[in-house]
Parts: sequence; structure tokens; C-alpha cells
Amino acid sequence: MGMHCWRVASPTHMSCISACCSTNALCCHVACGVSFSRRLFSAYAGTCAYHPALVPLPALALAFFQPAQILKNIKGAVDARVSVAHSATILANALMHAGTSIDTFLRDNLEWLSRATNWAKFSATAGLGVIHRGQLQQGKALMAPYLPREGHSGSPYSEGGALYALGLITANHGGATQPFLTEGLRASSNPIIQHGACLGLGLAALGTNGEEVFEDLKNVLYTDDAVAGEAAGIAMGLLCCGSGSDKAQEMLAYAHDTQHEKIIRGLAMGLALISYGIEEAADTLVEQMAREQDPILRYGAMYVIGLAYRGTGNNGAVQRLLHYAVSDVSDDVRRAAVLCLGFVLMGAPEQCPKIVALLAESFNPHMRYGAAMAVGLACAGTGLREAVSLLEAMLGDGTDFVRQGASIALALVLVQQPEAVVEPFRKRLAKSIADKHEEVMARMGSIMAAGILDAGGRNATLALRSGSGYFRRTSVVGLAVFTGYWYWYPLSYFLSLGLAPTAVIGLDSQLRVPKVELACNARPSLFAYPPPVTTETSKEVAKVEKAVLSTTAKARERQKKKDAEKQKGDAADKAAGMDVDEPAKPAAEGGAAAAA
Repeated sequence: MGMHCWRVASPTHMSCISACCSTNALCCHVACGVSFSRRLFSAYAGTCAYHPALVPLPALALAFFQPAQILKNIKGAVDARVSVAHSATILANALMHAGTSIDTFLRDNLEWLSRATNWAKFSATAGLGVIHRGQLQQGKALMAPYLPREGHSGSPYSEGGALYALGLITANHGGATQPFLTEGLRASSNPIIQHGACLGLGLAALGTNGEEVFEDLKNVLYTDDAVAGEAAGIAMGLLCCGSGSDKAQEMLAYAHDTQHEKIIRGLAMGLALISYGIEEAADTLVEQMAREQDPILRYGAMYVIGLAYRGTGNNGAVQRLLHYAVSDVSDDVRRAAVLCLGFVLMGAPEQCPKIVALLAESFNPHMRYGAAMAVGLACAGTGLREAVSLLEAMLGDGTDFVRQGASIALALVLVQQPEAVVEPFRKRLAKSIADKHEEVMARMGSIMAAGILDAGGRNATLALRSGSGYFRRTSVVGLAVFTGYWYWYPLSYFLSLGLAPTAVIGLDSQLRVPKVELACNARPSLFAYPPPVTTETSKEVAKVEKAVLSTTAKARERQKKKDAEKQKGDAADKAAGMDVDEPAKPAAEGGAAAAA
């Protein structure tokens, strides 16, 4: 049959395996091992139609690191009344179980989950899309209890979140679900349901550039509703991703007409997505947006540069971003300019920490946050030492949202790294989550980072490139929209688009799974799952003497003296005895004596 070569996403880097293949057996000699490969091979049976979500579900669920105790510890540490921390915990659960269809944590904590209301309920429902990602055939059936149904009026937040979840399940492969999402968008006039339907439709139709879908999204945009319009703007960018279409000018014109900042921000991100990978062809649009008086459009110009030149390391793009980072008057624009350096430098991740090192020490906390996220995006999944050193120093920053960004970025860099490297950071996250005095924003970042570290049950990593070395558009786009969580938390679920399996799947020429033997020269502990988290046993606490106030002590001393004097007086009286008068004789007895 000849020699075949597979790309293997190992926990530390991409390795190439030469395998001798026959119809009956396959022997792989692995220099850099993957601890769960044998189990994945034995579990997976059937044909392999690659989906950028994850390994086929039975295999991923079998070789799965159980994060139940980690989630239980997080849930116990956060106050369910704090919506930010509560929603971050639900996100962490979704990422830890991404692509596994394991929703045990949610089923076991229904009462706790019910505390999510309004948009938190929207996000919680959308999290099911991350958990069931890759279920192309059963996705609609899995989400059926939450999807809009004729003659049934449910919570618009649950229904909108379910439409969004359906898009996450079928992202980039949504041909079968696209008509249903389109119908859901047309049938509802509720802006919350329209919001979820737009995001879901944009994900399902990613990069298809369909005219009919674009018109449907444009009709929602022209209603000029802030909530629905923001999602429509992002969805239009997802639909036309990488096309450099003339529709960009139409979107920019509407951004000038509307008064809603949310719509302008959604359109700005949509324009950046349309410009994905077109390089110099985006320069005209960049010039238009960078000269705008509205800082939101200038903010969008930074993303246009970052995505148009993603992974090229183009010197002109780097210089322009650095120029805007130090010259623009808006903190949002400066933050976006530094952050988008990460997209431009994705092709040479070792350069990013060097370029942003000085910006990471800026007096402006927004620039420090942008520097942290730039390193996280450019070095995602690499475990680069320079990146780790830079981000570890930022974990102690004095601004809460900078610590948040540093935690998330460091998790992006350390995902699927050996536990010996990750363990100190994992302990630091646990300490931050449990600290009641830590700011909520920093705790939110720590909870999100915990979810990223154990993404897909420790079987997935953030893969910016495919096995053949090309950039994965879905991953880069997912990370770009994910950064919008700064303004709109439900966008954080876009991070799941960047996850790819760290597994070896071998097939013969007939697409059959042969019998496999793996020879791994690495020690098992190098790539083993982290040891299970155990509950801390209660320790006996030594009794501490109560503090006594000086006034209380003096009062006690005076009382003791009085008691002692009284006891001393009683004892003296007993010793001396008491003089007692004799009782008088009766009068009758005295009269009789006198008569005698």
C-alpha cells in the first residue's frame, strides 16, 4: 500500500508520523506520544468525514478527562447571585465538554442553572451548542426542546439562545440547518430571537456569500433595533467572510446612518470579517474607516487590518497598528490596535512577545490588556516560553481587566501543554477563583481560563493551522469574534470554533479503521491527563483564646476582690461567734411567782 503520513496534533506541537499501512494492520512509531491515541483508535469505527469540531463523539467521550470536581469547586466558590461569575462558570463547563455531548453537570445542577435569567439564560442555552458541536445530523433534535415552535410560546431568551446554539453545532457545515434558521429569522419579530437567529444563520452559512440570506439579514438590520441589528452586522460579515465584497460599502453607509452604537460595532466587526485574508485589497476600506470621527468605526479599522493581513507578518500592517496604538485618542481603538497585532503575527508567533513587550508595560491599562491578548492569540497552543514569561508577569497587574486578559491569554498559550508546565498556573487560577476579595472581572477571567485549559476534556487544542499548514479560517474568525466578549458576553462562545482534536486517526485506502499498535518512546506521565481533583479534607482547627478587652479584665479583677473580701468577712464572723439576747420569760409565769 505504500507509505502514508498523518499530521498529529500532539499536546505540545504538530508531529509527523510515518506509518506503514495495510488492509489488516497499521503500525505507527511515534516519537512524541499522545496518551489517549490507542483508546481513540479502538473506540472509533466507521468512516471519517472530517469536521472542524472534534473527534467523532463516541471516541472523544471514551477518552475523556473528567472535570466534574473542578467545576464543582468553581461552582462552590462563586456566588450564584453574581451574574458575571455564574455565566462564566456555564461557559467553562461548555468549553470543558466541547464536542462530547456530555451535559451531566447541567442536569445535576438544574436549580443552580435556573438562576440564569434574561441574557444569562440566552448564553446558557447557547452553551449547549458548544457541548453538542459536530452533531450535524442530530443537532436539531438535540435542541428541539428549546427551539421556537408554532403554537408554543416559550422564553425568547431560551429560543434565541437555541437558534444560536444550532449555528454553533453546524458552524461552516450548516447546509441542512440553514433553511430552518432562515425560517426562524423571518417568522419572528422579537429582537432577542432575531439576535440568536442571525448569529446562528451567520455561523451555518459561514463564507457561502448567499444573496438570499444576505437580504434576510439586511432586512433585520434595517429595522434599526440595537439588539437584532448588532447580530445582523456580525452575521453579514460571517456570510461574506473573506470575499472582499462590494457589500462592505453598503454596510459602511448604514453605519453612518444609524445612531445605535451596538449596530455600528456589529457592522465594524462584519466589515473586518469580509476583509479576511484579502491583504492589500482592504487598504481602501482601512483608510475610509481610520479617518472616521466615530471611534467605533476606527476600532473596526484595526480589526480590518488584523484580519486582512492575518498571519502574514506584513511590516506595513504592523507599523500602522503600532501608529494607531500610540496616537489615537480613544482607549478602545488603542486597545484594538495592539490586540490585532496578534492576528498579523500569527504566522511567526515567536515575534509577537518581542514586539508588544514595551506596550505590556504601558501606563494605559487598555494597551496592557491588548498586549496580553495579542500574545495569547498569536501564540495560542504553542506553549512558547517567552509568551508565558510575559503573561505571568501581567497576572499581578493592578487593573482587574488586565488580569482578566492575562489569565485568558495564558490559558490560550498553555492549552494542551504537559501538566508539569500547567500546574502552577492551574493552582493560581484556583486561588483567584476562591478569593472572595478578588475583583469580579479578574475572577471571571480566571474561570474562563480554567475552561480553556481543559477544553474538550483535555482532548482539544486551539489550532490556527490545518494539518497541511494553511490557516484555518474558522479558527481565526472564531477568535476574532470571541474578543468581542469585552462588549457582549454571548460572543465568548465563538471561541469553540478554534478547537481541534489532539488525536491520531488512521484509515486505510477503503476508509476502514485497521488494527493499530503504537510504539511510544515518551514516558507516560509526559502527556498523561492531570490527576483527578479531590475535595479537601476538613482539618481540625486549634482553638484560639478569645481576646479580652482591658476594661472587661479590670471589671473582673474588681469583682474578684469584692468576692474575696466578702468571703473573708464571713469567715471571721463564724470564728468569733455572735452575742444573742436570751428570750424573755412569759408574763403569766412572772405574776404567779410574785404572788407566792
